[in-house]
Amino acid sequence: MNMNVTPNPLDTLDDAVAAAAFRRLVRHLRHRHDAQNIDLMGLSGFCRNCLADWIIAAGAPLDKAGARALIHGMPFEEWKELYQNEATPEQMARMEASMAKNAPGH
Repeated sequence: MNMNVTPNPLDTLDDAVAAAAFRRLVRHLRHRHDAQNIDLMGLSGFCRNCLADWIIAAGAPLDKAGARALIHGMPFEEWKELYQNEATPEQMARMEASMAKNAPGH
């Protein structure tokens, strides 16, 4: 067993600081409706809906609809009607290529 393992600096980040940064990210995404989920997926392999899934996985006592409403700032179906555009074939291809790069357990 190697006793000289350096902890990942991310794991040493104070939970209150991490929570504040997460809330800032969510507020930023709520403001930037022009940043389409499909484009976020194409660039980074995650989107608002992934954040909703991740807060459930982290233990939030919410169902999928509740988690999405929390992240989107309104019920997902309402957000989708107001802001989501139809994905183009090019956007879908970028998303698929990007998701193939994700770490296991995305």
